[in-house]
Amino acid sequence: MKILSVNAGSSTLKFRLYEMPEEKVLMKGTMERIGLEGSNYSIRIGDEKIQKDLPLENHTTAVNVLLKELVSAGLIQSLDEIEAVGHRIVHGGNLYSSSVVMNDRVIQEIENISDLAPLHNPANLIGVKAFQKAIPSAIQVGCFDTAFHQTMKEVNYLYPVPYEWYIKYHVRKYGFHGLSHKFVSLKMAELLNKENPNLITCHIGNGASISAIKDGKCIDTSMGFTPNAGIMMGTRSGDIDYTMLSYVMKKTGYNLDKLDSMLNRESGLEAIAGMSDLRDLDRAYEANEEKVLLAFDMYTEKIVEYIAKYYVKLDGKVDAICFTAGGGENDTIIRGETLKKLASLGIILDEEKNNQTIVRKGVEGVITSPKSKIPVYVVATDEELMIARDTYSLTQG
Repeated sequence: MKILSVNAGSSTLKFRLYEMPEEKVLMKGTMERIGLEGSNYSIRIGDEKIQKDLPLENHTTAVNVLLKELVSAGLIQSLDEIEAVGHRIVHGGNLYSSSVVMNDRVIQEIENISDLAPLHNPANLIGVKAFQKAIPSAIQVGCFDTAFHQTMKEVNYLYPVPYEWYIKYHVRKYGFHGLSHKFVSLKMAELLNKENPNLITCHIGNGASISAIKDGKCIDTSMGFTPNAGIMMGTRSGDIDYTMLSYVMKKTGYNLDKLDSMLNRESGLEAIAGMSDLRDLDRAYEANEEKVLLAFDMYTEKIVEYIAKYYVKLDGKVDAICFTAGGGENDTIIRGETLKKLASLGIILDEEKNNQTIVRKGVEGVITSPKSKIPVYVVATDEELMIARDTYSLTQG
């Protein structure tokens, strides 16, 4: 069965074509600057790479171009061969705790909660509707980034604010990166040969989140009502004292929209070190640049705080700590400095293993000593494959 895994943004469309259940990637690529000047796309089929500059007026145009490429490449003879399309939907609110087949009711419900993710949900739905039009015979599946965290209990997802905010306006912790945390938890169950392990999963990228997983289910996660909560990130502040906002507004004359933009795009590592790309930061760290040393110290401190917190929530019964996503998979400095700060939990870093374990070089595995109380794994995440798996599962059910 051929399944498309799709992640539609406001001006982008990322995709993979899978043969399922073999999980073979037949084609992958990205459409960029959709609806903007300079639109283009790149596609990879095996070792062949196709890059073209082409006007992509809207997502419907982009989808049609993609499907023509599939046919011209000989991957499909007709569009009916694509039996299902799985879509990443950022926010499912408290409505969806698992992936779901998209129908008019589901689409309407997602539109109704779009104010919870105004930059993402409308764009995600544009992708859904474009594929519905282009391949009406295909099953459309929505895979929610918030779904995995819906197993949290009230004590962990409610905020100590007026309760009517939750009842009337759905103000609560939702958590994000759920597709990644779910994929890693399933992968670790296989690696540990344990059906429902207790894990602390660390998705460390430009956006970053940490989750506590007990008996295979999420019990808490660092991101909250929005992805700006939790640990310090590439350009996001993470947890802060909200009262500083009114203070800074009075001092600067900035409005709330300006501060919201600054907390999302000009904070985190960018604010302290003057850069947010971890590759640049690593080079500057090795050169002992003072602000970068401070930024990494702050960054790893925040990661440690959440790991320690979740260690307690799991009663100290942690089968593994996992690092994943771009930084977690490849940044030996962040991993190393974080684990050194966790020595009091009995975690013993193996520096040689840590330096050798880089996912982009094809190396995953354990980066702690056999004497470590808790093993720490570096594993590759794959949100697109998680979407394909959920989509395939729903087509079989």
